[in-house]
Order: sequence, then structure tokens, then C-alpha cells
Amino acid sequence: MASFSSSRRETRNIVVLAALQAILLTVGATSITLHGLAGAWLSADKALATLPVTGWVLGGAATAFGASLLMKRIGRRAGFACGVAIGVCGLAVCSFALHLKSFWLFVTGATLLGVYNAFGQFHRFAAADAARPELRARAVSYVLAGGLVGGLAGPQFARSTLDVLSTRFLGSYMSLGVLLLLALPVIGLLDIPKEPEQELAAPARPLATIAAQPQFLVAVCAAGVGYGVMNLLMTATPLAMGACGHPFGTTASVISAHVVAMYLPSFVTGDLIRRFGTLRVMLWGVVLNAGCVWVAVAGVDVANFWAALVLLGVAWNFLYVGATTLLTETYHPAEKAKAQGANDMFIYLMMAVSSFLSGAVLERGGWSALNLSALPFLAGTGAVVWLLERRQRRSRSVAAV
Repeated sequence: MASFSSSRRETRNIVVLAALQAILLTVGATSITLHGLAGAWLSADKALATLPVTGWVLGGAATAFGASLLMKRIGRRAGFACGVAIGVCGLAVCSFALHLKSFWLFVTGATLLGVYNAFGQFHRFAAADAARPELRARAVSYVLAGGLVGGLAGPQFARSTLDVLSTRFLGSYMSLGVLLLLALPVIGLLDIPKEPEQELAAPARPLATIAAQPQFLVAVCAAGVGYGVMNLLMTATPLAMGACGHPFGTTASVISAHVVAMYLPSFVTGDLIRRFGTLRVMLWGVVLNAGCVWVAVAGVDVANFWAALVLLGVAWNFLYVGATTLLTETYHPAEKAKAQGANDMFIYLMMAVSSFLSGAVLERGGWSALNLSALPFLAGTGAVVWLLERRQRRSRSVAAV
């Protein structure tokens, strides 16, 4: 009976976390679709158009480590509620900034939204906490699959609310605020106990010792580069498509297909990891990322943007789910808050750099140059993942002998 009750609670938590992920990604996909366009509308210097996205990322980077430590103390449920409250404030600031036509106030609101996103990124780790060790990869995948709703709804939400008020974009951000408030009663259904006091007080290795492990380094590198490359190209896509004369409705559909491609594979990624291994799936992610670059530089038709962004989404999924699974193998329970926080802080720093460079490189070098700039990072990531996979294979061979 205890086992049945535990299993039922595990399933319930995964469903609740998937619902929260759906809301997070609806807000995130709508924001990504609109931040750059709203930035270009508010700023006289178009090279600064993606600065609201950079603010969004920097807000997450500044918060990730502290958010992880806070949730260790107050629990996942209270932590996620804090994040949602900050997100609602961020959307209110963005709305007010659009009403005043203030670019820098809009960047401030986008930064607060990044803080909310930083809290929300721990949905996947909460799923890992709630699942049995043998089901962690699948639990992480299923929760991330909740992002499918965001992929389908976010860009369409942006398109349908874009001009509902006299001030462009204002209706979208105000509507998102109402949607985000719905996350609060959903959070109330979450049933993940706070960390036991003995676990909080248990001895833990220094972060430098944890980070010195090859598995930790590869996990952080792969997640950071995977997210950075994805952010670099996705942030610039609405601007690039607009410059090529494609209508906003088509751009929204491409972003929607991209976000669906990010999360649809989650239904099978966990099973692929169990069958082929974490590192091999991550290598597939690197190869698909390189394919995205090849398709993107081949042309600027809608089909090129669509295929490139779909490949980019699947590549991100393989790298991100794989890296998250690999990371959970590198720390003890008492160490998870700082290990997870350090990992997400690095991801956000990579995203900050990529989002800042995205608009500038696109403005000065063009779409092809932007895509080609990702190749050195992908090559380095592929190399370290392959070396670790080779090392682990050699160790298994020695152990078998």
C-alpha cells in the first residue's frame, strides 16, 4: 500500500510539474516571439533590439544559484510560488513600459521575467527529486514535454493578442499576466516535501570538488552550449524573417514549430537514454545542431527557417535532457542545490552572451554569419562528450575483464 501511495504521489507531482512547465513555456515562447520585436519598436538603435532578451537572460543568471539555495530551505512549492509572483510583476512592468513607450523600463520588466524563468527551470530537477532513480530520465522528459503546450499556444497567443489594444504588444503582455496567475493554484497541488533537516545539515563537498568531475564538466558544457546556440539562433529568427520580408504570422508559425520540436521528443528521449546511453544521445544533439546550421545558411526561404528551427529544437532537447540526466549522477543529496544552481547559472550566462550578440551579429554580419559562429562551440562540445563516452566505454571494458 505504501508503495502504491508513493507511486501515485510520484505521478501526481509529474503531472503538476508538467502543467507548470506548460504555463512557463507559454509565457516564455510568447516573450521570445515578442521581446526582440518590441525592443526594435521601442529602440531607435536596432542593434539593441534583442537587449530585452539579454535582460531576460541576465535576470535568470543572477537568480539561478540563489533560487536553488532558497528552494532547498523553503521547499519547491514555496519557491515556485515566489517565482510566479515575480513573473507577474515583470509582466506588469513590461505592460506599463509599452504604455509609456520606455525602452529601458521594458528591459527592466523583461529582466524580472527572467527571474521567474530561473525559478521555473527547476521544474525538471523537482521531477528528478520526485522520481525513483531508475525513472529520473523519463520523469525529466515528461515534465519538459509540458512545454509542448507553450510551443503550440505561445506564438499563436502572441499573434492573436498583438494588436488587441491601441498600443502594439500591450495586449499580449497584459494577457500573459492573467495566464501566469493561473499557475498559483496549480502550484498548490504540488506534493514534494521539504528537505529533511538531517539532509540539510549533512556534510557536502565544496562546489570546486563537485565541478572538477569530468561528468559534471561535460554536463554543464553541453547544457550551456546547447541552450546558448539555441538562444542565439531563435532570438534572431523573428528579426531575420522580418528582414527577409516574411509576415509576422509566418514567423509565429516557425517559432511555434521550433518550440514543439524542443519538447515533442521528450516523450521518447528518456527511453532513448535508457537504451543507447546518455552521452550517445547528447552526441546526436550536437550532430542535429550542425545540421540546423547547414540548412539555415543554405537559404532564407520559409522552408529553410522552418527546417532549421525544427532541427535546432530537437538538438536542444537531446542535449538538455541528456545533460540534466548526467548532472544528477554527479552530486549527493546534500549537494544538489549548489550543483543545480551552478549548472543553471552557467546556462544563463551562455544565454546572456548569445542573446546580446544575436542582434548585433545579425545586424552587422547577416543571418549566415550568425549561424556559422555557432560551429566552433558545437565542435568543442561534441569533442568533450565523445571523449567522456570513450573513457566510460574503456572503463566498462576493463571492469568486464
